[in-house]
Amino acid sequence: MTGEGDVVLVHMNDKPAFFARIEKISPDPKPDWWQVKMLVLQVPLMVVTWILREAYINGEEFTMGGHPIRLVKVEAPPEAEEEAQGTEESKETEPPEGPEDDTPGTPDGKVVSLFDRKPKKR
Repeated sequence: MTGEGDVVLVHMNDKPAFFARIEKISPDPKPDWWQVKMLVLQVPLMVVTWILREAYINGEEFTMGGHPIRLVKVEAPPEAEEEAQGTEESKETEPPEGPEDDTPGTPDGKVVSLFDRKPKKR
């Protein structure tokens, strides 16, 4: 169920159009309809209020001016801990990349001192 504070992706004509955060959902004088105040997340920021049924707020397609529109709630990706556990396991099984010797003078790179540079003469 989509509610206040949720971020939605608004699709227009079956294409993603913009993101919006639902600021407030309040009852409309007409029964079974709701006034949905949204902050459109684009530059410049805009606040719009649409009058929608609950089914439309929760993702059912509707039309506005003859154009099909759908609100899709944006869900956060899985927790980083789950992803980190998978990468830790892969690090243990994979051999290390590159040379293990990090001693200076290896041909991998060159260190340039800024203090050894001669200042430009004016």
